[in-house]
Amino acid sequence: MFGYYIDLALRGLRRNKALTALMVLAIALGIGTSMTTLTVLHVLSVDPVPGGSDTLYYPQLDPRDNSGSMPGREPPDQLTLIDGLNLLHAKRADRQALMTGGTVPVEPDSSMTDPFYVEARYTTADFFAMFGAPFRYGHGWNGADDEAKARDVVISSELNQRLFGGANSVGRTLRMADSLFRVVGVLGDWAPSPHFYDLNTGSYGYAEQVFIPLQSALDLHLQHEGSSDCWGNGTGGVGRIYPSPSCVWLQYWVQLDTPAKAADYEQFLVHYSEQQKALGRFAKAPNVRLRNLMQWLDYQQVVPDDVRVQTGLAFAFLLVCLINTVGLMLAKFLRRGAELGVRRALGASRRALFAQLLVESGVVGLLGGACGLLLALLGLWMVRHRPADYAALAHLDPAMLLTTFLLALGASLLAGLLPAWRACQVAPALQLKSQ
Repeated sequence: MFGYYIDLALRGLRRNKALTALMVLAIALGIGTSMTTLTVLHVLSVDPVPGGSDTLYYPQLDPRDNSGSMPGREPPDQLTLIDGLNLLHAKRADRQALMTGGTVPVEPDSSMTDPFYVEARYTTADFFAMFGAPFRYGHGWNGADDEAKARDVVISSELNQRLFGGANSVGRTLRMADSLFRVVGVLGDWAPSPHFYDLNTGSYGYAEQVFIPLQSALDLHLQHEGSSDCWGNGTGGVGRIYPSPSCVWLQYWVQLDTPAKAADYEQFLVHYSEQQKALGRFAKAPNVRLRNLMQWLDYQQVVPDDVRVQTGLAFAFLLVCLINTVGLMLAKFLRRGAELGVRRALGASRRALFAQLLVESGVVGLLGGACGLLLALLGLWMVRHRPADYAALAHLDPAMLLTTFLLALGASLLAGLLPAWRACQVAPALQLKSQ
C-alpha cells in the first residue's frame, strides 16, 4: 500500500509542476538556512572530550584582597603559581594538570631553515592522559620528570612533519630558546575544539605545537602568553617575565572519576581556602567553584551569542516558509476534490486519503530537503570564508546530514496536516454531482 501511495504522490506532484516547485523551493530555503546555522551551533557546542568530560573539573579559588569585593562574586578563572603548585602537590584528585601557554623559538638543525616561533603549552605529566591526547610515537613525561625539571618535549604531528619529515623522532633533540630538549613523544592528529583547557588563548582555531614540563619552562623563563589578573602591588614576578604571587595566570584541571570524589574535592578546596586565610594569604572567606568541563564551557559562554541569535532567526524563517507551504498545499489538495471524491465513492476511507496526502507531503519534504542540503553546503562554504576563529569548523557531519532530511520530512508532514485534513472533509456526493 505504501508503494501505491508513493506512486500516487509522484503523479500528483507532476500534475501541477508550478505549485510543486514552489513548495519544494519554500521548504528548501527554510531547511538550507536553518541547517546552516544549526550546523555551526552544533560544531561549536560539541563535547571536546567525548566520554570523559563528566570526570574533568576546573577548580577555582579566590585569593584576592577585599578591594572591590561584592557578595556572590565569582572567584578568578585562574590560579596563582603558589596555589597551583600547592593543589598539584596535594594530589587529591585521580589526575591533575597545572598549565599555562606561551611561545618558544625553534632553532632547526638545518642551516637552510630559519628559526621560527611556535605556540607552546607548559604543563604537567597528567595532561596527556587526562585529556585523551593520542600519541603517534612515544609518550609523555612522568611526574618525576616534572620535579627534575627535565628538558623533555612532546611535539605535534605537524611540527614533526616540518622538522623530521614525519619520521619517528623520539630520542631526537630539538633546540628551543637556546636550550636542548629531548623529544619523548609525537602526538597524533589532536586539536580539541573548543580549546577548552585554556580559553584565554582563544576558544577555536588554536593548537599548540610543543608541550614542555611546567617546571622546566619556569626554570628557563620561557615566554608566557595569556591573560593575568593582579591585585594590590602585583606586577612582574619571576625574572619579571611571569606574574607575581598576587596575580592569577595558571589553569588547573583535575580528573575526579566519581561524583563522591568531586564532592570531597570541593570540600578540600574549602578547607584549603580556610587554611590559607588563617595563614594570612587569603583575605576572604572560602569562595570556591568546581565545574565539570561542559559546565565550565557554558559558564564561559564559549558559543558566541551571535551564533545562537542567528540560529533562532533561521528557524523563525523556516516557520515562515512552512506557513507558505501550508497555503500552497491547501490550494493543491483542494483542487483535487473531484479525484478524492471519486476515490471516496469507490470505497476509500478518509484515513486512506489522509495517509495518501501525507505521503505526498513527505515526498515534497524529501525533495525540499535535498535542495536544502545543497543550500546548506553553500551556506557553510560561505561561513568558512568569514573572518571568525571558528569558521574552519563549519562542516556538515553525518549527524547533521541525517538531521537535514529528518527536519525536512518532519516539517513537510507538519505543513501537510491541515491541508490533508481539509481535503478529506469534502463530501463525495457534492464532488460527483458537480462533474
